[in-house]
Amino acid sequence: MAGIEGVVIKDPGSRYRRGERGWLKLRTRMTTEGVIGAVTGTVHSPTSLLLGRFDPAGQLKLIARSTPLSRPAAAELGPVLRPAGQEHPWYGRRFSTGWGTTKPLVFQPVHPELVAEIDADTAVDQGTYRHPVRYLRLRDDMTTADI
Repeated sequence: MAGIEGVVIKDPGSRYRRGERGWLKLRTRMTTEGVIGAVTGTVHSPTSLLLGRFDPAGQLKLIARSTPLSRPAAAELGPVLRPAGQEHPWYGRRFSTGWGTTKPLVFQPVHPELVAEIDADTAVDQGTYRHPVRYLRLRDDMTTADI
């Protein structure tokens, strides 16, 4: 469904009521891949992921932040993530905790060498997913050059 974020379902006889949930929004979702560039929490016990893609100039650009990781996902990722230092393209960068906030997000850069499959809705603003994505699995059959 290219260009459609989702559909709103409502009773045609209902009226809008401020503060009440009478309508239902179903978002269009898709799976895609991103490079794991950083984590919240610690590298060995991550709580969420910051994902990116390399642009044509080879710069890693942030595309998404994940929802909190499940315990099995964190246990899978902790042993394979490698902490990065000042050589990381996001070292010293500031990201906000969410849309419309200036509160800084505390994150730990990791070597951008692992590809994750994610579940995302189709709402994208200037290359960045508007809503958090869900981590599905590592794509050890892909390299960062594949995406």
